[in-house]
Amino acid sequence: MSPTLQLSIDLMARRSVTPEDDGCQALMMSRLSAIGFECTPLRFGEVDNFWAVRGDSGPLLCFAGHTDVVPTGPEDQWQTPPFTPEISDGMLRGRGAADMKGSLAAMVTACERFVADNPGHNGRIAFLITSDEEGPAKNGTVKVVEWLEERGEKIDWCLVGEPSSTEQVGDIIKNGRRGSLGAVLTVRGVQGHVAYPHLAKNPIHLAAPALAALAAEQWDNGNDFFPATSFQISNINGGTGATNVIPGELDVVFNFRFSTELTADILQQRTRDILDTYKLDYSIDWNLSGQPFLTAEGPLVEAVQDAVRTVTGRETELSTAGGTSDGRFIAPTGAQVVELGPVNATIHKVDECVRAADLDTLSDIYEKMLQRLFS
Repeated sequence: MSPTLQLSIDLMARRSVTPEDDGCQALMMSRLSAIGFECTPLRFGEVDNFWAVRGDSGPLLCFAGHTDVVPTGPEDQWQTPPFTPEISDGMLRGRGAADMKGSLAAMVTACERFVADNPGHNGRIAFLITSDEEGPAKNGTVKVVEWLEERGEKIDWCLVGEPSSTEQVGDIIKNGRRGSLGAVLTVRGVQGHVAYPHLAKNPIHLAAPALAALAAEQWDNGNDFFPATSFQISNINGGTGATNVIPGELDVVFNFRFSTELTADILQQRTRDILDTYKLDYSIDWNLSGQPFLTAEGPLVEAVQDAVRTVTGRETELSTAGGTSDGRFIAPTGAQVVELGPVNATIHKVDECVRAADLDTLSDIYEKMLQRLFS
């Protein structure tokens, strides 16, 4: 078994359901310390993180990722126990195989080989690892970035190991992500009896035209890298559960996934303008969980594309599709950020798995990227 697969299995065997780390980071730090990385454990609240760096000067490339995984769901529905990883029919099976312990192992083994061949390499190599990516993301990467900024540490290039590939490893590189702006809208009416609607004010009826207008709005047209901004209602709650009571309030939960054509402030103002058109009595609570970011070109994108081409012979597609990642906390510091990891077909599912050979390929790609940037 290759070192990458063995380390993947060792990490996957640890039940690190968010925000637990269950010793994954200690295992990674022991491997990195052995090749000259200076490792600093960083615990914020109940979340374990670490920062590791090797080298004294020059541009800094950071491998970023997370040791936490999502819950398994009913374990009796798995073909094999989710925290007893195994390889069968060429597939590595278990929770975290794709998201993202396989990537973490590939990062570590790529660095081990690169440092062995280039002990006096140019530049600096770092790891920023958290156990809070799959959870609230309040005490993980965002706090480590704040800690780095307090110390004047600047990340130039960052590779996040999120599972970006769709059919074959390396076929898709995420070079940006849409922003995510959520809201809880409360529309107030007057509760009453359904037989006497003139004595009540139904917030569902009042809000319906406004919600339809929000859903029909063309927020922007996107651009060369981003699709048009989307608006989606995810929850509507109103009423007492009785059939004969007009509710007094309506709660609506919605989300924008937005491009670099807009800002969160613009979206908030345009939303209020539409709501005000319908003269609603409302309040709204906003939650900005991530700004959009884009690394359109530069040394990092070129190095990753070249590495994929060299190792696999295929050309990569740049994409900003999908949800958010911890790259949203790193990009605002001025770093170039890309995401490259295994095929994402089974992430967060029962029977999560990846092709075992893909993790060795991924490790080779990471090593070639290091050679392109630092040799």
